Amino acid sequence: MVAPTDEELIGAFQRGDASAFDALVGRYKDQLTNFAFRFLGDFDEADDVVQETFIRVYRKGETYRPVARFSTWIYTIASNLAKTHLRRMKRGSLFSLSRGREGGDERDYEIPDDGNSADRQAERSLEAAIIQKALDSIPAKYREAVVLSDIQDLTYEEICEITNLNIGTVKSRLNRGRGMLKRLLHSLR
Repeated sequence: MVAPTDEELIGAFQRGDASAFDALVGRYKDQLTNFAFRFLGDFDEADDVVQETFIRVYRKGETYRPVARFSTWIYTIASNLAKTHLRRMKRGSLFSLSRGREGGDERDYEIPDDGNSADRQAERSLEAAIIQKALDSIPAKYREAVVLSDIQDLTYEEICEITNLNIGTVKSRLNRGRGMLKRLLHSLR
């Protein structure tokens, strides 16, 4: 049995099938949480962004039109909400490189590989923390391009649709963001 496409699921949801919405949540919750966390650097804020994204999809699902892929539409919603949360976070407090780890919150949104040793897992956790610290240090417009491309594995065209930028700007931001990350990671090691 072939699984329905995202577009088929959102169509079924638009026709009143609540289980289709549940299937979309199941498909996108982890991906969007990973995106939002990498963009914001804060687990609680990422959870809020994902929850708000699905609330908007639920409330505004009838506005989706198959002009764009569903994945592009939902990432656009999440990206816009993440940008809003980032602005709010910057206004509300000092920008901390260790956000999200205070208070003992050690949740991990990456899928764990149980076949690894404790040493390798500790090494990966340290690497992830170093990468997140570097991501948190680059401007949001470059971070967004890097996260969408290198972490979420989206194409240039999908990133253009999500960010409403032309391909040259996306490539430029991606190149500059990667360069900044490379310099930061080299200095952090």
